[in-house]
Amino acid sequence: MSAAPRGLARAFSAGHPALVVYLMAGYPDREGSLAALTAAAEAGADLIELGVPYTDAIADGPVIRRAGEAARDAAGGTFGLAETLDLAAEFIERSGESAPPVAVMTYTNPVMRMGWAEAARRMADAGVSGAILPDLPPDSPAAQEWTAAAREAGVDTVYLVAPTSTEDRLRTVAEASRGFVYCVSTTGVTGERESLPTEVPELVERTRAALAAAGSPDLPIAVGFGVSTPEQAAEIARVADGVVVGSACVKRQDDPSQLAGFVGKVADSVTSVTGNGVSA
Repeated sequence: MSAAPRGLARAFSAGHPALVVYLMAGYPDREGSLAALTAAAEAGADLIELGVPYTDAIADGPVIRRAGEAARDAAGGTFGLAETLDLAAEFIERSGESAPPVAVMTYTNPVMRMGWAEAARRMADAGVSGAILPDLPPDSPAAQEWTAAAREAGVDTVYLVAPTSTEDRLRTVAEASRGFVYCVSTTGVTGERESLPTEVPELVERTRAALAAAGSPDLPIAVGFGVSTPEQAAEIARVADGVVVGSACVKRQDDPSQLAGFVGKVADSVTSVTGNGVSA
């Protein structure tokens, strides 16, 4: 039986900053990715961002790109959006009530090929709570089609902002996003970094102002791209409602015990942060 859709907002309701763990669907293979999902959830992930293997993943750095290639190779060359949704459905059903919300991170072409309404319906049927499409401009006609289908199906759409985003773009994203707003800490692709940009607090504050102006002051803000260590995660948690950790998790995804140990340390660092305005 299909699981009911789960709103992404539930990940931000525990009274502490949320830990968003990115994992690549199908890596190192299907069963291995299921084991990784379970390990991350049990170690403290509040939300899973499940990447869809895609050949033209413009926002993905080398670690995530290689994982996507390996996932496709392990599946005989075919592991895309449909297979990722099947994987998500199995993970959510296996985990039951303990499953954290899941957001699928994919790109516009796979969703268009499946069909806006069909993709939204299949996400909802799988129990997936939301979708992140980094190459879909929120003010485009395609985004309007997708947003209508997603809202009809009860699937949240998360749009991204970056340090280079104009005030108009921030306002557009604030109006279009559901679940949370994804703040990209730096321009470029995903990947581990030795230090985080000093502009992150300013970007978060600009986004909060845009959300307030759009009438959504309580919509959470999560920051990702480059967060690689528990210390960096705590740094982000002091200013944002959530922290996204991607490449550092994917690097450990082929070893569930190693992944669980790392996610546990990051979760401890994030949940120990107080005073950033996150409310229960």
